[in-house]
This record gives sequence, structure tokens and C-alpha cells, in this order.
Amino acid sequence: MEQGAATQVVRPARESEINQLAELWYQGWQDAHAAILPVELARLRTRESFAERLRAGLQAVRVVGPPDNPVGFCMTKADELYQLFVSPDGRGRGVAALLEADAVSILSRRGIKVAWLACAIGNHRAARFYEKAGWRCVGTVVSELETEAGMFPLEVWRFEKALDL
Repeated sequence: MEQGAATQVVRPARESEINQLAELWYQGWQDAHAAILPVELARLRTRESFAERLRAGLQAVRVVGPPDNPVGFCMTKADELYQLFVSPDGRGRGVAALLEADAVSILSRRGIKVAWLACAIGNHRAARFYEKAGWRCVGTVVSELETEAGMFPLEVWRFEKALDL
């Protein structure tokens, strides 16, 4: 990726990008979570499961990167910044900050006063990023994660951010 963050645009994901996004999500999940989360959950986090979730939530998926070559994505759900992943090629180039700001803008336009996100306990790189972006860890909660085998309870850090309306 030759472009700097200032020239990047956040745009809606395309259906044709689902497989690339699923691979990006899978690799990012392995990198950030496989070593710190239960093995049972890792077995359920397959490329296919990520593709299904992307397909189901495509209208809420926003990406950075050229058409059919995204380097990062985020998803919002209700009052939550639900997912945010950036490929190794996009890291350190402002992609995550663009996606986070876009998600915050979307949540704010929905009238959300306090947005939240779940961060895996032990994912210090993500926690530092969120804190730098103005999110505050308010404690731990048990999050019910969607999997093909049903809901999977997992204790996570809950971050919140007051939004300007």
C-alpha cells in the first residue's frame, strides 16, 4: 500500500470482497486472539464462519483499501463498534484510526450517546489503540459470542466512549 492515511477513504464493503475480508479477519483473529483465548473458541473461528458473519452483516461493513483489495474493515451493531481488523499491510498507516473514526461517526448519527466495544482480555495492542482513540476500559463483562455451535460465553474488557451528538 503506497498511499498514506490522509488519502485513504472509508467506504461500504462490496459483496465481491467477502472472501478477502474473511481471510483478513481470520488472519487478524489468529494474530491477536489465538494465543490468548480458549482453544474451543479458536476451533470455531474458521474462515467460513467469518465469511458467513460478513455476509449476514454486509450492510454494516466498512472498509479501507482499493476495490477488491481491502486492507482493513470495521462493523457496527446497534450501539457497538462490533469488529475492527486491519491487515499487516495496513498497520501503522492510520487505517485503524480511519475505521474507528468512521464507526464512531456512524454510531453518533444513530443517536448513540455512549458507544461500547468488547476487547479480548490480554489483547494489549488493541487496548492501547482504543485508549489512544479516547475509549475507556470500564471493566470486564461476559460477552455471548456467536458461533456455529451456538453462543460462547467469554469474559472480555468492555470499553466505552462518550459520543458528541
